[in-house]
Amino acid sequence: MGVKNFPDPDHAPALSENAITLLERRYLLKNARGEVTETPDEMFRRVAHCVASADLIYGDDAASAEQEFYHIMRNLYFLPNSPTLMNAGTDLGQLSACFVLPIFDSLSSIFDSLKYMALIQQSGGGTGFSFSKLRPEGDIVRSTKGVASGPVSFMSIFDVATEVIKQGGRRRGANIGILDVTHPDIMKFVRAKKQKDAFQNFNISVAVTDSFMHAASSGESYQLINPRTGEAAGEMDAGDLFDLIVSMAWEGGEPGILFIDEINRNNPTPQLGMIEATNPCAEQPLLPYESCNLGSINLARMMTNDGEIDWDRLASTVRTAVHFLDNVIDVNRYPLPQIEAITRANRKIGLGVMGFAELLFRLRIPYNSEEGVEVAERVMSFISREARKKSQNIAESRGSFKNFEGSLWDLKGYTAMRNATLTTIAPTGSISIIAGTTSGIEPLFAISFVHNVIDGTRLVEINSVFEEVARRRGFYSHELMQKILRTGSISEIAEIPDDVKDVFQIAMDISPDWHVKMQAAFQRYVDNGVSKTVNLPPDATIESVREVFLLAFRLKCKGITVYRYKSRGEGVLTPGCSGVICNE
Repeated sequence: MGVKNFPDPDHAPALSENAITLLERRYLLKNARGEVTETPDEMFRRVAHCVASADLIYGDDAASAEQEFYHIMRNLYFLPNSPTLMNAGTDLGQLSACFVLPIFDSLSSIFDSLKYMALIQQSGGGTGFSFSKLRPEGDIVRSTKGVASGPVSFMSIFDVATEVIKQGGRRRGANIGILDVTHPDIMKFVRAKKQKDAFQNFNISVAVTDSFMHAASSGESYQLINPRTGEAAGEMDAGDLFDLIVSMAWEGGEPGILFIDEINRNNPTPQLGMIEATNPCAEQPLLPYESCNLGSINLARMMTNDGEIDWDRLASTVRTAVHFLDNVIDVNRYPLPQIEAITRANRKIGLGVMGFAELLFRLRIPYNSEEGVEVAERVMSFISREARKKSQNIAESRGSFKNFEGSLWDLKGYTAMRNATLTTIAPTGSISIIAGTTSGIEPLFAISFVHNVIDGTRLVEINSVFEEVARRRGFYSHELMQKILRTGSISEIAEIPDDVKDVFQIAMDISPDWHVKMQAAFQRYVDNGVSKTVNLPPDATIESVREVFLLAFRLKCKGITVYRYKSRGEGVLTPGCSGVICNE
C-alpha cells in the first residue's frame, strides 16, 4: 500500500535543521574570519554554474545545463559527492572523492605515494593503496645490505601522515590498505588492527582470489608468493587464514574482503592492466592513478503523489546526473598530471542511490523480503539502462572515452560509450543528511539515532516516515518517541502494530543473509562496486560472520564488510540517546 498525500516532488523541499547545521559547518563557503558567506541555495547555484561550464567546450547550451543541474540538486533529487559540493567554483576546484595510488617496491615510490596522498587528502579526496608489491618483512634489501620492514610497517607511515592532514579543513583523510592473500605477510596484515587504536585512518581489506576461497572451503593449502621475486615463499592452510580473517572481522569489523577476481572479471579496461585497489569505502575499484567522481539519486524523492515509483522522474534525473558527472571530469582540477591523464582517458563516473530504505518504507515493503530485493533489481536495472543510453548519447556528439577500443564495451559490441563505468553505490553518509533521507542502500540504522559528525557535532535523527505513519495510524505519542529514542528499535514495543514493525525494521533486526542478498541484487546492475556494511548485533556469532563472507562470494559480490555493533566502541551512528536528549 502506498503512502497518500506525499508532498509534491516538484516543490523544492525545505532543508532540515540537521542538513543546515552540516552545510554551515562543512560545505558553505566562509570568509577569512570563518563566517559563512553563502546560503545553501547559493551553494547549489555555484556548483551548477561551475559544472555546466563544461558544455561551453563542446559548443552546447551551458545556461540550460546549469538550470537542469541546479533543479536536481535544489529539489534534492540528486547530490554529487562532497568534494564537488565543497570545491566547485572555488580556487581549489578538486571535485573527485575517490583515488587509487600505486606503491611499487622501492623507497622512492613509497614516499612519492605518501606525498601524492597528502596532496589528494588536502583537496578533499580519499585514497586507496595496494601494498602487495612491497617485499615481505625480513626479506633482503641489497642496496643497504639490510632487511625489509614489510608492508605493514610502511602502512603506518601513511596512517600517521593522514592523522595530521585535514582535507581542505573540512574532511578527515580516509584510506584503504589492501594486501593480496598470497603475500607472505598476510597474517600480520590481517592482525594489523587488533589493537583498538591501530591504523585509525585506514580501512583494511584482503584481496582474495577464487582459488583461495575454494581452498578455504575444502581445507586445502595454497602458495604464498614473494612479490620481489615472483617465486613461491611457502604454503599456508587456506582454512586457517580464512578463520583468522573471520575472527578478526567479528572482533573489530576488519579486515573486509575484496573478491579481486570478480572485480577484474568486470574491469572495463582490461587492456590497461589489472585492478588491485579501491577507494576507501571499497565501492570504487580503480587502476593506478585513476580518480572517480560520484553522485547519488535520492530515491525517496522519486515517487508520485499516489505513493508509486515515478519512473519518468527517475529517468530524467538519471540522464541529467550522467551529464553532470561527465562534465565534472572536464572542469575538475586534478592534484597530479598522472591522475588527470588516466581519468580523462577513461572518464569513469559513479552514479548511485540513497534513500533506498526510505523508498521501501513508503512502499510499505520490508527490506528483508523477496519483494524488497525485487524492488532493488527493478530500480537499479532501470538506472543502469538509462545511464548507458545517456552515455552513448553523449558519446555520439562528444566522442567515446579515449581507451574505448579494447574495452569491455568494445568487446560487447557497443559502438560508442562516453564513460568506462557509469554506476556505483556509495555510502552517502553526509549527502544523505543534506537530502534528509536514509544512506545509500543500507537499511535504517535505527528509528532514532545520533549521527556523530567528524568535527564532534552530534545530530539527532528521527525517521520522518515512521513519525508520519504513527501519527496517521493514531499510535503516536511523546512517550512512545522517548521510548524509541532509548533503544533505536521498535521490535519489542507492544503498542506498535505488527504490520508497522514488519516494515520499519532496523539494520540489526535484519538477518545477515538478507543484507548480503540486497547487496548482491544491486551489484548485478552496478558497473563498479557496492558500499554496504552487514551490521550485526553485539551477540552475533563468529559463525554468522563466516556465513556472510561465504554467501557474498557465492552471490558474486565484489567485496563485503561486517560490523558487530560496539565491537570497536561508539561508531558514526549510535542508536538511542543519553542525558538531555532523552529527557527533552
